Amino acid sequence: MAEITVKNAFKIFGRRAPEALSLLESGANAEDVKAYGTAAVIDATFDVHEGEIFVVMGLSGSGKSTLIRMLNGLVTPTAGSIEVGGKDLTKINAQELRNIRQKHVSMVFQHFALLPHRSVIDNASYGLDQQGVEQEKRYEKARDALEMVGMAGWEDHVPAQLSGGMQQRVGLARALASDTDILLMDEAFSALDPLIRREMQDQLIDLQQRLGKTIVFITHDLNEAMRLGDRIAIMRSGEIVQIGTAEQILSEPADEYVRSFIADVDPRSVLQASSLMRRASVIVSASAGPRQTLHSLREHQVPAAFVVAEGRRYMGVVKDRAALQAQQEGSETITNVIDPIPSIHQNDMLANIFDAAVDHDVPLPVVDDDGRLVGVIPRVSLLEAMSSHNGNGQE
Repeated sequence: MAEITVKNAFKIFGRRAPEALSLLESGANAEDVKAYGTAAVIDATFDVHEGEIFVVMGLSGSGKSTLIRMLNGLVTPTAGSIEVGGKDLTKINAQELRNIRQKHVSMVFQHFALLPHRSVIDNASYGLDQQGVEQEKRYEKARDALEMVGMAGWEDHVPAQLSGGMQQRVGLARALASDTDILLMDEAFSALDPLIRREMQDQLIDLQQRLGKTIVFITHDLNEAMRLGDRIAIMRSGEIVQIGTAEQILSEPADEYVRSFIADVDPRSVLQASSLMRRASVIVSASAGPRQTLHSLREHQVPAAFVVAEGRRYMGVVKDRAALQAQQEGSETITNVIDPIPSIHQNDMLANIFDAAVDHDVPLPVVDDDGRLVGVIPRVSLLEAMSSHNGNGQE
């Protein structure tokens, strides 16, 4: 289900915007219409699904900040529609727009936007204060939000007493305390030191897993986009040139611009095990006999079978020699010759599973959250991923 739907949205700054719009709709680009105005957003169309982190990234001047401000009505589109929670922001009155901002959409800014004369708890509860929530209730929500972002105990301090990272945590707590469905984050971590930035990214991922908010996150940092985004939209000169998952963008860049963007990204730090896994050639039940197992191995010309229990829960691997030994010993099942080779999770990053591949001579078993076998990764696939990366001249 889409929380935000943007259709053919344009934003042109300048007195001759209608003329620029007409040219853009005919196929002109931002450079072509400079004489008429500044085309900040050109024909943007996308959905943001409920509960996802949708990252918009691009260089300075690409239009990403204008785009996010269109999503809460701070900037009115020249043409097109912006729907939030099913309501078109271009067709509602000022009171309805205020209601959406107060109850449905919160924004976290790059430079914190804290009120310097107010305490931490008053800053965190500011959105609720504007909604008319009485003090005891808004303080209770603010304390809960501050605890979620690691700022419990700092309620009575003022912003000047906090580091940059702490101030940004208060800004995030303010958005969480308002308990809106949607968070808009405009370069929220770019003013922070690298270590603090990484911590804030970790915290955002953790909060998202717990709260399931719908988040639109603006950044110029590709690594940040790849790390945070369920899907990523790449902008250039006002236009969205590609939308996809990190894996889709890495494997199928839309053009040379995107290809140059991703040139320095190590796919091993972005791609997950699920992107390389294949269907296991032979899967047998733990109750299977050695004769049946050997027959399947010969039929598929593979040296090992993956053993599962009821519900496809992964148990281990039986190699051909072990199955043959069990048959010669007259065993009725393969239970005693199962090798419990450790599995990897489907969300594990490739960078973290190379050691496991080296330790074993069979494909790596891949499981889901319930321990069910969902696929395997042949060693050759890992080697191809590594060589593809090294082929770009990187280490």
